[in-house]
Amino acid sequence: MIALREPQSVENTIARFDAIAARIDGHTPRSSPTGRRSGGRKVARVGRKIANVGIALGVLIAATIGFGLIVGPIGIGGLFLVVMAALFALIFFSFWPTATEPKRVPYSDELPTGAVVRQLDGLLAARRAVLPAPAARRVDAISQQLPLLESRLTQMDALDPLAQDARRLMGKHLPDLIDRYERVPAEYRGSRDGQGLTVDERLVASLDAAREALGELGAKMSKQDIDAFETQGRFIENRYKDGGVTPED
Repeated sequence: MIALREPQSVENTIARFDAIAARIDGHTPRSSPTGRRSGGRKVARVGRKIANVGIALGVLIAATIGFGLIVGPIGIGGLFLVVMAALFALIFFSFWPTATEPKRVPYSDELPTGAVVRQLDGLLAARRAVLPAPAARRVDAISQQLPLLESRLTQMDALDPLAQDARRLMGKHLPDLIDRYERVPAEYRGSRDGQGLTVDERLVASLDAAREALGELGAKMSKQDIDAFETQGRFIENRYKDGGVTPED
């Protein structure tokens, strides 16, 4: 039977289109999981601002009603003060800085796995826009691997060699790679190294290696669950197929 290659061709066509569009526009495509998560963080910050304004106005309205019931009508002057207080609350909470991305903590073996993954995810989202289009697509692929890796790592012993390799790659080596790439002046990123690769090409190759390594680590960490599922499936098939179950079972 001849395997159909159309899905791969479509994927390659879309990837080439993204790269061409990015070069024309002068930036990398943002319609990506990484970009969407970054946008989600911005939406969350706006939501917190709106919530703060709503709480402040609610407190002000409750205080005004309480004053009217206990003391007496607030009058025109009181109404003016309430309106001014509402405007002040609106302006104050609109410009008051909300919690930003947490500051990066240097990697260590004691750093919680959740913090390691969140720091890498935040770094990828923040730096994606300044990376060349091919590297940005690799960043998206790595970002998509993070939820699975985090769920696997939280169930593993921190001293497990696989867990240590994954944490070190996500917490130290990948952030260091991107940091060092950004330190190279843009005018020198076209120069070639001893293997004939430019700085941009070396970045893409390194991100490819990291993506493949994380994929292999995720597969190895999931193997125990896969084996357990296979064992349970075979047990059910052998026990219950073809009317094999008996009343005493």
